[in-house]
Amino acid sequence: MDDKKMVKPLSLFLIFCLVVSALGCIGEKETPAPTTAAPEKTVLSISMSLTEEEWKVMREDIFPKFEEDYNCKIESYEVAAGDLPKKLESMVKAGKMEIDVFAQDNMQLAILVQKGLVEDLSAYESMIPDEVIDALIEAGRFNGKLYFMPYRPNVQITYYNEAKFKEYGLSPPTNWDELLDVAKTFKEKEGVGRVLLKGAGGAPTTCQMYEFIVSAGGDPLEFNDEGCIRTFEYLQKLWPYLSPDSKTAKWDTTNTYIAQESAYLAQNWPFGVPIIVKDYGKTEVKTYHGFSGPVREAHVIGGEVLGIPKGSPHKELALKFIEYMQSKEVQEILASKLAWPSIRTDATGKVEDWMKPYYESILEAMKYGIFRKNVPYWTEFDKLFNDAFEEIVINGKPVKETLDKYHDEMEKVKENYGG
Repeated sequence: MDDKKMVKPLSLFLIFCLVVSALGCIGEKETPAPTTAAPEKTVLSISMSLTEEEWKVMREDIFPKFEEDYNCKIESYEVAAGDLPKKLESMVKAGKMEIDVFAQDNMQLAILVQKGLVEDLSAYESMIPDEVIDALIEAGRFNGKLYFMPYRPNVQITYYNEAKFKEYGLSPPTNWDELLDVAKTFKEKEGVGRVLLKGAGGAPTTCQMYEFIVSAGGDPLEFNDEGCIRTFEYLQKLWPYLSPDSKTAKWDTTNTYIAQESAYLAQNWPFGVPIIVKDYGKTEVKTYHGFSGPVREAHVIGGEVLGIPKGSPHKELALKFIEYMQSKEVQEILASKLAWPSIRTDATGKVEDWMKPYYESILEAMKYGIFRKNVPYWTEFDKLFNDAFEEIVINGKPVKETLDKYHDEMEKVKENYGG
């Protein structure tokens, strides 16, 4: 082939290659450099059962600092104590746990352990601060293993309208006899009962009556021992002199009845203090630790503990959160803003002056504290107890005969659970 004939095609080919190369360079220059996206924050899922006011404190005063310290985001959910076992069980069975850490009523723990729904935290017991009250730690131990960590104890105190008591020359009752006399006096003077018991049924009724029975020397789960019989006989005497609102009195409505002066004396949890005294402005409402029964004074230690469900996606962060909730800083916030008793012996310094007398009554009541028996059949007991209360106290059925019937039913329930 003639060399001159090849020059033109070769030149065209070289030009083509140069153009393609140039375009490639231009393309490279115009393509933006890849950017590294900021890592997504870990989401810690927390379930609790709180009032609106309590959630407000958690979300505004407590959660933000933990989120900042650990560069995470907290997603918090309302889960009722009675619903949590079923919720966790379904998640464990599905192999998809969506809760990292939970707060649970201390009377709903046995079922979680029995069903294997919670992590054994025994290896982390040393992280509990020395200032935490020892008795509160024991409430989370089952069969020698620690499954739950303390974070919020609770105890019922007795509220009374000081002005109304002074008007009739009365003092807050210190025992059952005085309680009956006070109830009779108010009804005689005003034509309607002003002493309130939680008779609406459910957990509020069972909890208050548990205190009564233990203070009479009885075991509530037996139904028909001497202390139980003595308690129900007393309640039958007291019932006619009580406020008619007792039939609808629960934890929340009790606060309303005291604040609106349809009741002058009632037992309730401390969360009512800021509601009654601050929100309603009822500074004449005072509190004290309460009254004793024939054998002793007894007040149920309620409240909640923290646990980590099996399969928690962020177990290590959940442990950090538990540690944070036990800190002096957090416990002081809960005490000062919500009047919650503290798990610590050194976390009362920031209680506001107006609240200090109320807080003192909480601490005094805890000296007479008792824990309810943590049994897997508590739900069945609760139902049977409320049925017995309605039959005997409200409807006036014979005490011994009726309690014997419920004792037999309770024994069958225990047998179904293996004793």
